[in-house]
Amino acid sequence: MTSAVKKLFIIILIGAIYGTADPILAQPGIPLPEHPRPDFHRKNWINLNGTWNFENDKQNQGERTGWAEGKKVFTQKITVPFPWGSKLSGVKNEADIAWYERTIKVPTEWKGKDIFLVVGASDWITTGWLDGKKSGSFRGGYTPFEFNLTGSVKFGEEQKVRIKVDDTPHDYKLYGKQGYGDAKGIWQTVYLEAREPVALSYVHFSPDIDKQSVTVEAALSKPASKGVDLALNIKGANITSKQKIAKGQSKIKFNLAIPNAHLWTLEDPFLYEATFSLSQKGNPGDEVNTYFGMRKISVVNLPGTNFPYVALNNKPIYLQLALDQAYHPEGFYTFPSDEYMKEEIALTKRLGLNGQRIHIKVEHPRKLYWADKLGVLIMADNPNFWGQPGPEAKNESEFTLRKMVERDYNHPSIFSWITYNETWGLFSKDKNGKNVYLPETQEWVRNIYKLTKSLDPTRLVEDNSACNYDHVETDINSWHAYLPGYEWKNFLDNVSKNTFEGSTWNFIGGNKQAHTPMINSECGNVWGYEGSTGDVDWTWDYHIMMNEFRSHPKIAGWLYTEHHDVINEWNGYVRFDRTPKVTGLDSIMPTMSLKDLHSAVYIAPQLNLCATVNPGANVDVPLWLSVMSGDFKNVPATIETETILFDRMGNKRTMEKNTFTGYSISAWESKSIKPVKVVMPHEAGLVVLMIRLKDNTGKLLHSNFTTFKLGESAAPRDEKVLAGGERYRVVRFSPQSFTSARWSKKQWNILNGMKVNGAGTGYFEYTVNIPKDLDLNSVKEATFKIEASAKQLLGKDMDKTSNKADLDFMLGGGDHDPGKNPNSYPMTDIKLYPSKVHILINGEEIAAVILKDDPADHQGILSWNSQPKDKKLYEAGSYGYLINTKIPATVLAKAKDKKLTIQLKVDESLPGGLAIYGENFGRYPIDPMVIFKL
Repeated sequence: MTSAVKKLFIIILIGAIYGTADPILAQPGIPLPEHPRPDFHRKNWINLNGTWNFENDKQNQGERTGWAEGKKVFTQKITVPFPWGSKLSGVKNEADIAWYERTIKVPTEWKGKDIFLVVGASDWITTGWLDGKKSGSFRGGYTPFEFNLTGSVKFGEEQKVRIKVDDTPHDYKLYGKQGYGDAKGIWQTVYLEAREPVALSYVHFSPDIDKQSVTVEAALSKPASKGVDLALNIKGANITSKQKIAKGQSKIKFNLAIPNAHLWTLEDPFLYEATFSLSQKGNPGDEVNTYFGMRKISVVNLPGTNFPYVALNNKPIYLQLALDQAYHPEGFYTFPSDEYMKEEIALTKRLGLNGQRIHIKVEHPRKLYWADKLGVLIMADNPNFWGQPGPEAKNESEFTLRKMVERDYNHPSIFSWITYNETWGLFSKDKNGKNVYLPETQEWVRNIYKLTKSLDPTRLVEDNSACNYDHVETDINSWHAYLPGYEWKNFLDNVSKNTFEGSTWNFIGGNKQAHTPMINSECGNVWGYEGSTGDVDWTWDYHIMMNEFRSHPKIAGWLYTEHHDVINEWNGYVRFDRTPKVTGLDSIMPTMSLKDLHSAVYIAPQLNLCATVNPGANVDVPLWLSVMSGDFKNVPATIETETILFDRMGNKRTMEKNTFTGYSISAWESKSIKPVKVVMPHEAGLVVLMIRLKDNTGKLLHSNFTTFKLGESAAPRDEKVLAGGERYRVVRFSPQSFTSARWSKKQWNILNGMKVNGAGTGYFEYTVNIPKDLDLNSVKEATFKIEASAKQLLGKDMDKTSNKADLDFMLGGGDHDPGKNPNSYPMTDIKLYPSKVHILINGEEIAAVILKDDPADHQGILSWNSQPKDKKLYEAGSYGYLINTKIPATVLAKAKDKKLTIQLKVDESLPGGLAIYGENFGRYPIDPMVIFKL
C-alpha cells in the first residue's frame, strides 16, 4: 500500500468513525482536506486548499494595472490556507497587500446550480475575480464569506480565480494578539460549493432539556419566490419534521419534541446528527447536514450554599479551564491538520480540565467540532481592536460578534461568549493623554452585552473579561489575577469577602453584581513576578494556587494561563511546539500527577507548601475537603499519610505511615475537616508528607502532599554521625567556598552562594581540610557527595545584555528568547541540556559523570522555599542530581597535610556548564561533603 493510499484510507476511516465520511473529503496531497464545517456542510463541494500562485502588492497597484485580468504573472507559490508570513505558507511576510491565483474547473454535473467560492476566514479585506470578472468583496478577518460565481462559470472548463487581500493595519481593525504571528490573508479552508437557487443560509438549534424539546430556526439565502417545503430528519432518533415556508418569507421557527433526550455531557458528549432538505412542488432542493447537542447552560447555587455556579444540565460544574491562545508556531492562526486540532482538545481532557477559553480569536470550526465530540467546554472570545472605541472600531467589533454567534450557534461545547477582554480597545484618551473608560463607552458595552443575549439567549455572556475591576453588566463576575503562590490566600480571602449580590466589587460606574457566578478567568504566575516570569517552573505556584482555590468554594472555578506556550508567555502546560513539560510531581509522590490538582475530590493541606518546623515536632496538619461532584453520599473514607525524610547525608528514608479514620464524603461539600497529626523525625532535613484519600473500598480518590524543612541552622561543617550501626565523619563545605574557579562563559552565584554557577567549560576547585583528629588508617572508605546539574547560560545572565529591550511582552513581535526575561529559568522538558563533569581529587581523576540536564520543576523544593518574597525569582525550582563517588584509598593515602583538593571540571567533550547546590537550594538538603566511613 503506497503512502498516498494509506493517507486516503486513514482520512476515510476517520470520517467513518466520527460521522463525517464523504468521499470528496479524502483529497490527499492538500492540507486540511476535511470539510471545514461539520456543523453545516453540503455534499457538493471541492476543497481548494493547496498550492496557489502568489504575488505581493506592496504599492497597491494590482487592481490599477490589471492583475485581476491576468496582466501580471505571479512569481511565488503559497500553500493555502496558511497565512502569508507563516512557515507553512511557504512565503515571507513582505507586504500588507497580496494576490492569490489558481485554476479551477467546476464539474459539469453542477449545471443548473448556483456556484459559490467560500472562504472560511481571511484577514482583512478580500476581493475575488473569476476570469477577470469581479465576484465580490468582504471586510472582516475571522468569519466565513462567499462569492457567487454563477454568472461567470463555464462548466467543465478551466478558469482563473484571483483573490486580492488587503491587510493594511488600522487601529480599528480586530487585530487581537497577532503579534504572535500575523494571520495575513487567507487562513481557513477555501472551497467551491454547489447550491440550489433557494438555499439555507443558517440553521440554529436551541435545546430545552427541561421540556424535552428543541427550537429550530432556519433561514433562507433569500425570500422564497414561492412556497418552500422544509424537511428535518434527526438521524438515529427516528425524529422527522416537515414545515412550510410561505412565499416571501426567509425564516422559519418551530419546536420539535425530543423525548428521552440523550443529553450532551462532558462524560458522554452525544451529538444528534441532522439533515435539512428543501423542496418546491416536490422537486428536491438544498440539503445541509449538521448536528446539535441536547444540553442546558444556566446558573444554579452550589448545593447547600447560596454560591452561584455555572450549571450544565441543571447541575453545578466547577470550571477548570485553560486559556488557549490557539496559535501554532508554524501556521499562526492555522493548525497544520485536523488531527492536530483534535489533539489540542484531547490534551485538555487528559490534563483533567473541563474547558478552554479560545482567546481573542474566532476559532476554526473543526476545532470546535472536536470540543463538541470529545466533551470540552469552550468560552469564546470576540477579537479586540487596539485603538480607541470610535465608530469604525465599534462597527468592526459588532459585525464580527454577530457573525461569530451566527456561525457557531450549534456548538454545544460553547457555554459563554466574551465580548471584550481586559477593556482592550475600550479606553479613550482624556485631555492629559490618560486612558479612561468613559461612561458612554460603558453604556455601549452594556448594549453589546444585551445584543449578544438577544442573539443567543441559551448561553452566558460576559461584557468584559475584567482585569481592571470594571464590569458593567455580565452573567459571570470574572476577574484576572497573576500572583506569586504566597499571595494567593490573602487575595482569595478578600475576593470571597467582597463578592456578593449587590456588591460593587469588580464593577464600574455604580453598577452592581447580580446573582452571578464569580470565577477567575485568567490566573497563574506568568505575569505575577516583576517583568513576568519568562520560561520558569510553574508547578510550585500552581500547586499552592490550586490548594487555595479549592479552599474557597465561593469561587466557582478558575482559568489557568495557559494551554500552551506562546511567543511571550512560557507557562503553558506544554511547549509552543506542544512537546511536554515535566512537572516532577510523580517523582515526589508516585501516585500523584497533574490530574490530582484537578480532581473532583480534593484534599488541600492548609499550610505553606514548605513549612519550617523543628525536628521532632508534633504537627497538626489542617485539611480542607472539596467535593465538586454529585456522585457521593456520606461515603466513609480514610486518610493515609506517609512521611519521607531526605536527611543531611542525602539519604531518602520512609519514617512513618499512618491511617486516619472517621471521615466521610458527600456531594458538593467544601469544608475544613479533622487535621492529621504527624511526628517529625528527630533530625534536620527535608520531609515530604504524602496524603492519600481513599473511600471505604480502598479506592484512591485523591493524592496530595506538603513539605517541611526541619531546622533552620546550618549543618555542621565537621560532624560525627552514627547511622545503621556504622560510624561516619562528615566534612561539609558550602558551594561558594571554592578556592578557584575559571569558566569560559561566566561564573556567578545565586542568593549569596546558596547555589554557584559556571557556564561553558571550566572548573570549580575546593580545598577540603581533613579533621586533624581523624586517623586515616581508621577509614574504611571515603566518598564525595554533591548535588549538581548542568548550567545553561541564559540571555539574562550574559554580561551587558538588556533583559527587556527586544521583548514586547504583550504583542509578541517575533521569536523571542524567554531566557532574556529577568526571572526565567527553563522548566524541565524533553529537550535536554547535558554536561560532562570530571571529578579530580589531588590531581587524580576519580570519576566522570554525565549531568543529563539543567532541570527546574516541582522537585526543586528547596530552591522554591528559599525564594525571597520580593516579586522576583532567583532560579526558582532548579535542582541537580545526587552524585556519590568513592574516593580511592590510594588517593586518600596521598593526601598531603590532610588536605583534599577537589576539582569539578567541564571540558569540550560536553560543555554544558556546572551548577552546585547547597543545603538550602535544589532537591536535597545537603552541602557538598566528604564522608569518611570509619
